[in-house]
Amino acid sequence: MEQFKIYLKSILVPVLVGAIVGFIIMPFMDYQSLQKPFLAPPGIVFPIVWTFLYILMGVSYGILKSKNLTNSEVSGIYYLQLVINALWSIFFFVFKWRFFSFIWIVLLAISVFIMITRFYEKDKIAGLLQIPYFLWVLFATYLNLSIYLLNQ
Repeated sequence: MEQFKIYLKSILVPVLVGAIVGFIIMPFMDYQSLQKPFLAPPGIVFPIVWTFLYILMGVSYGILKSKNLTNSEVSGIYYLQLVINALWSIFFFVFKWRFFSFIWIVLLAISVFIMITRFYEKDKIAGLLQIPYFLWVLFATYLNLSIYLLNQ
């Protein structure tokens, strides 16, 4: 039962953060009206992908928590990247700071990469589960920069 609680909490935290941010940015969403680059997915793809990624994020952190492999550095980078992630959506959609958001998402990519390396050092599966997140953030970086350039 203790393992279940660890995983439940670990999954709920990023999913709830994502849901709260989604609720905050919903009135400001202008994705459909923007000029978008080649490969830009339809808007409906984003909540599906992000939910999946937040679950993976939680499972990955849950693996470390359940094995007592977390420390202040691992937890710090995990929660830091989650905050950076949440703020990106607010900067991009609420404030429309497209170029600043590009710089911010590069910071997110770096923090996710660091998180992956720290997780992998502790537990290979926990680190590998974060690779889809990193790849999606790299794709989102391309979208962010392209949208900025196409909509100046």
